[in-house]
Formats: sequence, C-alpha cells, structure tokens
Amino acid sequence: MKIEMRLYASLARYMPEQKRGSRTQVMEISEGTTIGEVLQRMNVPTKAVKLIFVNGVRAQIDQDLKDGDKVGIFPPVAGG
Repeated sequence: MKIEMRLYASLARYMPEQKRGSRTQVMEISEGTTIGEVLQRMNVPTKAVKLIFVNGVRAQIDQDLKDGDKVGIFPPVAGG
C-alpha cells in the first residue's frame, strides 16, 4: 500500500537525498505499519516529533496507516 509522508521544518533533512527539494515522499509500506515504524525507517528521532496529522486529523505515533493516507510530521515550534 502507498502513503504520502511530509516532513516539515527541521525534519525535512530526514528526507532521502533525491527528495530533499520536496517535502513529500510517496512510500510503499505493509498493511498494519504504524507511523512510528515509518519514522524509524526514515531515521527520524521520535523525540524530534511534536505534531502528527493523518489526512488532516491529529494522530498518535502508534496509529496504523491505511492505503492512501497523507501523513504530516512537525517538529516543536519556537519563536516569539
């Protein structure tokens, strides 16, 4: 099954080299794969993740993904 992964801000550096100009990567995953497993596969440290959205809805790292899901991963935001 295929999903779309989007890594924002400082997390974009974990995109594969050929995708670094784009924030989106289409990935082939197995049924029952969790968001955490995909992040591990991409070498994204979970402590660097603050917000997760799947299809525009807030999600948890242990959520199973489904075919066609669009996942957005955001780091903590700082500023003033």
